[in-house]
Amino acid sequence: MRAWAVREPTPIASGPLRRADRDVPPPGPGELLVRVLACGVCRTDLHVAEGDLPVHLPGVTPGHEIVGEVVEAGAGALYAAGDRVGVAWLRGTCGACRFCRRGAENLCPYSVYTGWDAHGGYAEYAVAVDAYTYALPPELDDVRAAPLLCAGIIGYRALRRAALPPGGRLGIWGFGGSAHLAAQIAIAEGADVHVFTRSPAARELARDLGASWAGGSFDASPDPLDSAIVFAPAGGLVPAALERLDRGGTLAIAGIHLSDVPSLDYQRHLFQERQVRSVTANTRADGEEFLRLAARLGVAVTTHPYSLDEADRALADLAADRFTGAAVLVP
Repeated sequence: MRAWAVREPTPIASGPLRRADRDVPPPGPGELLVRVLACGVCRTDLHVAEGDLPVHLPGVTPGHEIVGEVVEAGAGALYAAGDRVGVAWLRGTCGACRFCRRGAENLCPYSVYTGWDAHGGYAEYAVAVDAYTYALPPELDDVRAAPLLCAGIIGYRALRRAALPPGGRLGIWGFGGSAHLAAQIAIAEGADVHVFTRSPAARELARDLGASWAGGSFDASPDPLDSAIVFAPAGGLVPAALERLDRGGTLAIAGIHLSDVPSLDYQRHLFQERQVRSVTANTRADGEEFLRLAARLGVAVTTHPYSLDEADRALADLAADRFTGAAVLVP
């Protein structure tokens, strides 16, 4: 089968992705062999390819926003051949540690991830763990569903971590695949959304989706914010977001990787009970809740299809911010 592999992590301009020809892998017990129908291109894939995340599996095939058709089910699997499923970032947890037992499986120290610990969806076929896949609502077509499986789910968790009060003001820094989905959920729930981004095209998209204001990354906010989410992997945005929070405001940082955060001034950035929260992966409950909500609300997904043979270009275009929304590989 055709696939892509990270031969050696290096800046994307140096071409860390290489084509690979692999045998179609068989599913083990509790696993599914899926034919990839669509696979979203996520910034985490870029972090894997460039080495921002340490190597877990040499030569790994990236991709963890997979919409696939089950071709073969291993012993004990709940899905069957012909079923359409979604395969996301979280691939497995131990189920026994204190975090798993208290319902915080996203914090499991033994968790493993699609496209990092195991080969992902930049390929014609992938193997998924049955218990960590999602049944996809029929309202969501393949290309539209793919970005929801990480960008959507993580954005949704970040929104909940931001503790936005009913009808509150939400500031969003960065407006890519994840942010444009989370913003729609917030707006549907009655939030007043302000978007901060360096991209004029992203600001236009934000307004089209219902944001009440959109400006540059360091522009003054028209009003103090109740909550904020930083989606861009730039630590320099953290003080800017905190400075624009009102008393008691909460900042959630959505990315798995963030550049260094500059020094914070206690009075300007943290006093009056402002707080910062990180976001670490997601639980399966997050994914199930978000997918139901996205289908019910008719969340608009801005997608840019690429063929599987163009995976390296799609990732380079993501790194260079050449599109708004989300890129999707369509084999």
